[in-house]
Amino acid sequence: MKNELADAFLRLVGIMDELREKCPWDRKQTIHSLRQMTIEETYELADAITSEDWSGVREEIGDLMLHMLFYAKIGSEQQKFTLQDALNGISDKLIARHPHIYGDVKVENEDDVKRNWEKIKLREGKKSVLSGVPRALPALVKAMRLQEKARQVGFEWGNKEQVWEKIEEEMDELSEAVESGVQEKMEEELGDLLFSVINYARFLRIDPENALERTNRKFMSRFTRMEEEAEKEGRSLPNMSLEEMDAIWNRIKKEKTE
Repeated sequence: MKNELADAFLRLVGIMDELREKCPWDRKQTIHSLRQMTIEETYELADAITSEDWSGVREEIGDLMLHMLFYAKIGSEQQKFTLQDALNGISDKLIARHPHIYGDVKVENEDDVKRNWEKIKLREGKKSVLSGVPRALPALVKAMRLQEKARQVGFEWGNKEQVWEKIEEEMDELSEAVESGVQEKMEEELGDLLFSVINYARFLRIDPENALERTNRKFMSRFTRMEEEAEKEGRSLPNMSLEEMDAIWNRIKKEKTE
């Protein structure tokens, strides 16, 4: 099995080397031209995961693996680093950050592991436990990661009931901001409310990004179905009242739950 895995990996490395040498398109790529395509591939993997499309997950893993080799190839050409450097680097990092496996540190649960992880990163030179959160992350994902990082040093609510109380507090503050009519204040309070809802999702062990995407898909499915139902009746949504559209919408929802 190990030999087969090594052979498959080296086969891809060899193909990457050959494409970089012989293919005009591959030859002209830079880390900057690849960047957006890598982001797109990452989202395609996320899409496959949400759909539990295992065939898609397998395919997108392969696509992303190719991108990683592409960056390593360019890094080697630029004499910045080699593929071996990258692989040894992550192996060394994993060993250093898992002293409960490769050392004599004792842990009781996953929370102990995460706390040790953050302590080790600070010893490695990180100035803040939040410094590892990429600035370019989508805001919803970033909020979750910031909260998870803060949790590792004990900056966390005691239970989900306390978080829910915070949500209710933020809802009241948003209501007051709406009453004031000050746009900037409304935006600030809405942000605080969303941040608290994301925190609550963490306490429920729910990925809020995935939960929202599932709702997006459900909305799209029901809305397009509503368009189809209206068309069957010889009508179109722009010419219908909200009450008429609502009647079709509720009928579609009822069909899904029966």
